[in-house]
Amino acid sequence: MRRGNRYWRINSTETAGYVLVVSDQAPMCHITGGGNVDLQPVVEAVLTSAAFASRWETVRQTERRDMAATTFRNRTDPSLSAVVSRAKRPGERLDRVQVLVTTTYETQN
Repeated sequence: MRRGNRYWRINSTETAGYVLVVSDQAPMCHITGGGNVDLQPVVEAVLTSAAFASRWETVRQTERRDMAATTFRNRTDPSLSAVVSRAKRPGERLDRVQVLVTTTYETQN
């Protein structure tokens, strides 16, 4: 997933933001977010919204230490999947990465 990567930094505040990585050679997108602004409540609100659930089916959930990870499959095109890893509770991980999203598309050979 490191072939042909292009990177962008997207500030959400002066001290928090995201890094977006896309590839021009592989069907993937990777988003990393962090900073001293607590992203967990917003991420959870999106993941538990009716609009998100109408588009994405939960496939698997795991937890490890202070992180939770959920794998989703797109309801319209099951070849598209996303893994969203995030802080389990508000106020955690403010000094480290708070959210990781990796989306991939399985192509037929």
